[in-house]
Formats: sequence, C-alpha cells, structure tokens
Amino acid sequence: MTEAAADATVRLIKKYPNRRLYDTQTSTYITLADVKQLVLDHEAFNVVDAKTSEDLTRSIMLQIILEEESGGVPMFSSTMLGHVIRFYGHAMQGVMGSYLEKNIQAFMEIQDRMADQSKGVYGANQLSPENWAQFMNVQTPMVQNMMNSYVEQSKTLFSQMQDKMQEQTRSMFPGFGFPPGAPGDKTK
Repeated sequence: MTEAAADATVRLIKKYPNRRLYDTQTSTYITLADVKQLVLDHEAFNVVDAKTSEDLTRSIMLQIILEEESGGVPMFSSTMLGHVIRFYGHAMQGVMGSYLEKNIQAFMEIQDRMADQSKGVYGANQLSPENWAQFMNVQTPMVQNMMNSYVEQSKTLFSQMQDKMQEQTRSMFPGFGFPPGAPGDKTK
C-alpha cells in the first residue's frame, strides 16, 4: 500500500478555533466522547488544527485521559503522575516512554490471553458483565502476582543493564578516574 493510500484510511478531524471538532469523513461536528469512541473502536485518526494543520492528536487524547481521570476511579495515582512528570527533561525520558509503551502492550497481550481463557471456561459466547466479573475475581490475584514478578524481573534486568553500561563506559574512558568500588568496577 502506498503512503497516500495509507493516509486515505486515516480519518481526519479538524479542530477549529472555537474548540469544535469536525470529522471530515462524516461531515459532522463531533465531541471528545466521539473521539474516545474512535479510540475504543481502534479507528485510525488524526486531529489537526484547521488553520495551521498542526497535529493535535496527542493533545486531544490527553484531554480524553484528563476527563476520564476526573470522572470516576482514576487509573493514575498522584505518586505515579509525579514520577512521570519528573522524567520530562531527564536523560531517560525517551527510554521511559518506550518502556511504558512496551509494558502496556505486554499487559494488553495478557488481557487478550485471559479473554481467550475465559472462553474456555464460559464457552464461546460473549461473557456477560457478571460472568466477566466472576472470572476476574478469580484471576486478579494471579495477575497481580504475575505483574509483581514481572516488575521484579524488570528491575533486576535494568540493574544488570546499568552495570553493563557503566562497565563499558569505564573501558571506553579509562583515564577519567572513576572512584574505586563504584558499579562496573572490576576491582571489587
């Protein structure tokens, strides 16, 4: 598929100065709730400023998250948000974004496997909300334990990666006089 053909499949939404969103595919004004539904439906879309053509997709998605966080049970604690904010401008900012994205993808894959398992328990029929809640009550402790184990493994792997990077830095810059006993020091 050519790039132009791929772009033709992406729904274009224009944001006007009056803050209204215009869906060019349906030729109608839409709301943030409608954009949220596009996300839930896995529809590809871009939101652009009607005057400047600046890409506003991320900004609109952040607005949706803000509304979701404000109305109900928040997904992000204040502590977690504080940690995320502290990564902006930090040398590890790029790594953190990739790390979070990969972890969410892994979580979604686990969720898909659980949905497949639930079909084995409850049959191929669509689970009712009550059956899904019952299934999750049984599965949640197992998923929590699995996620805790995964986090511990990630910490260990990250620590090993840091040690390896420090060791490589020492070998590349032997004249810098790193303090003895620091991570990556082979004389320990």
